[in-house]
Amino acid sequence: MHRKQSLDYFNQSFERVPVRSRSTNEFSFADAYFNASTIRLSQNGSNACSPTNADQLNTKKKATPMNQNNQNQSFAAFIGLDKSDKKINVSLQRCGTAKIERSIIKGGAEALHAWVATLCTRFAHRQVAICLEQPAAGLIHGLMGYDFIVLFPINPMTLARYREAFTPSRAKDDPTDADFLCELVALHREQLKAWQPDDVCTRKLRHLTQARRRSVNMRTRLSNQLKALLKGYFPQALELCGDELTTPMACALLQKWSSLQQLKRARAETIRRFYYAQNARRGDVIEKRLALIAQAVPLTNDPALIESSIITVQALALGLRAVHTAISRYDREIARTFAQHPDASLFAALPGSGTAYSARLLAAFGSRRELFESAEAMLNFSGVAPVLKRSGQATLIHRRYARPLFVHQSFIEYANESIRHSLWARAFYQMHKAAQKSHWVIIRALAYKWIRILFRCWQERTPYDEIRYLRSLQKSRSPLLQYLAQPAIQTA
Repeated sequence: MHRKQSLDYFNQSFERVPVRSRSTNEFSFADAYFNASTIRLSQNGSNACSPTNADQLNTKKKATPMNQNNQNQSFAAFIGLDKSDKKINVSLQRCGTAKIERSIIKGGAEALHAWVATLCTRFAHRQVAICLEQPAAGLIHGLMGYDFIVLFPINPMTLARYREAFTPSRAKDDPTDADFLCELVALHREQLKAWQPDDVCTRKLRHLTQARRRSVNMRTRLSNQLKALLKGYFPQALELCGDELTTPMACALLQKWSSLQQLKRARAETIRRFYYAQNARRGDVIEKRLALIAQAVPLTNDPALIESSIITVQALALGLRAVHTAISRYDREIARTFAQHPDASLFAALPGSGTAYSARLLAAFGSRRELFESAEAMLNFSGVAPVLKRSGQATLIHRRYARPLFVHQSFIEYANESIRHSLWARAFYQMHKAAQKSHWVIIRALAYKWIRILFRCWQERTPYDEIRYLRSLQKSRSPLLQYLAQPAIQTA
């Protein structure tokens, strides 16, 4: 087993774990992985409700009410759209005919909406099914406002495998891809799920939280670039800027004095006033920095390096200030939107969630409760539940590769944070840590448990109650009870 040292690394890898043989009653590490959680192993060796069993049960496509509606729904036409950079290939098949009509939509939003208008007129506002390959955010958002259009977004792998089934040479062309998309929705729509949007508040919250995460990642990239550049010609700046290069004070200092030579030419009183203006008012810290400036010796006096680096440093500092301002705006808008959501109270009650995690978890679940038939559906969608592969005597469990990364991160990161705020989550961590499990293996198992709890709260519209859950653990005589009174241990 390899110990994961960071969440980013964890999201790119998954520990492969051995599974016990079905012919024996010995429990292996894979069984212990989810032991003492809401999942129980029966005495005869069968895993009654494990994530891998959930996948086994769902291997055959069930005729869910949503899929039955797809099959029984009457469509006037089936359409496949294959979008490229400058055009959209269209394959249209009228219901009851085998002929496929091909066309091309060229241009921007105006051409797309004009094409939709011709569809509406041609089929007298009867429903049409449109199949398109993800990611197709522009197309989906452009077509979602038309009530006679039913969208069927599919995974790119689905189209690729379907294409390869009929073209072993792996030849690929946009018009034929549109044909395959049309064929998929015409012949196999009972296996597909029609896309239905969440309410406006949920969609806005989802966009805001994802955009904030991208901005945080951008801030990290800019900060790392800035740090690497400063180490090459102005290493004293790392101490003069404090703990973080991402703070407004650090950015302002680097924009005002981008080299040690510039800083040494400034008077001590000018530098002192600068720190005061940036709300850095600890006298001992300021005097220490002034002494550092007075004693500092430039790493290099090469004008070629210094003059070019100054331009880059000022650009990076300006970018960091802009990103910092954007993140603050995201935080305010997320808090305002979250407070307006009807399900806000369900997620605000979670221990240690705060507005950031509460908003992310709410956006992950959404507002359409019919979308996830069970907790296992959410576990599989989020990628927290692993995948079982069995062939002959070989059995393997590995991480779920096809998953929305941001949703997956939201559950994993909250599970990691909950250890510091939830009594039973801390006890869960301590129990498995005592069994020599690695940190991220425990966090994945804890996230699995949290999703099952949150799913029920979400479905029943009942806020999470820590006391109530602790009582249920006491009633079931959970092995977690003996760890509840123990002092907290250091987590990664």
